[in-house]
Amino acid sequence: MSKKTFDEAWQELEKLVAAIEDETLPLDELAEKVKAAKQLIRYCEEKLRSIENDLKSVEDNDGD
Repeated sequence: MSKKTFDEAWQELEKLVAAIEDETLPLDELAEKVKAAKQLIRYCEEKLRSIENDLKSVEDNDGD
């Protein structure tokens, strides 16, 4: 996955979710969108963990 900001990934995920909820989507297309959504979810989770770790690091350094 190319480098994206969290917001870009989140917006893309929202579009995928809307498409997935479309009951007229062909099964093959649905499967591709679900796979892409799972990758974006994983990416967003990793970005959030990274941000959380950065914030903890800042807090730890402020305590010195």
